[in-house]
Amino acid sequence: MKILFINGSPNQNGNTSHLAQTLLKDHEYETLNLVAYKIYSYGHSFNDDQLQEVLSKMEEADVIVIGSPLYWHNLCGSVRNLLDRFYGLVRDELQGKTLYFLFQGAAPEKWMLEAGEYTIKRFAGLYGMKYAGMATNLKEASKLSSTL
Repeated sequence: MKILFINGSPNQNGNTSHLAQTLLKDHEYETLNLVAYKIYSYGHSFNDDQLQEVLSKMEEADVIVIGSPLYWHNLCGSVRNLLDRFYGLVRDELQGKTLYFLFQGAAPEKWMLEAGEYTIKRFAGLYGMKYAGMATNLKEASKLSSTL
């Protein structure tokens, strides 16, 4: 089983990464830090865009874990931008994969977590992935790890 952790946090070793380490304990996985890739906004077309590299890594994985810090009451910009770019580009390439979501922030309100999870669930469904759940803290990540 090949696992890919997509870290949307600009802090590569921060809380989002710690959630992934807890979720994926005892599993080998690759980390893709979105801040290391140039992924332009939807509608832009530049030669140095690296979305295809990220998509290729997602296609190779059996399990995808998307991690986002909670900024401005929702997903961080790098994750939102990644999701936006899939529009019209991706068809069946991710079908059948399993998707986990890690979403954390300083004292998030329930509605913020629900809004982020709603987006990720819809994203998973739209591209034929099995949504396996969300963890917002280390306890939840540890519990969710038993489903891997």
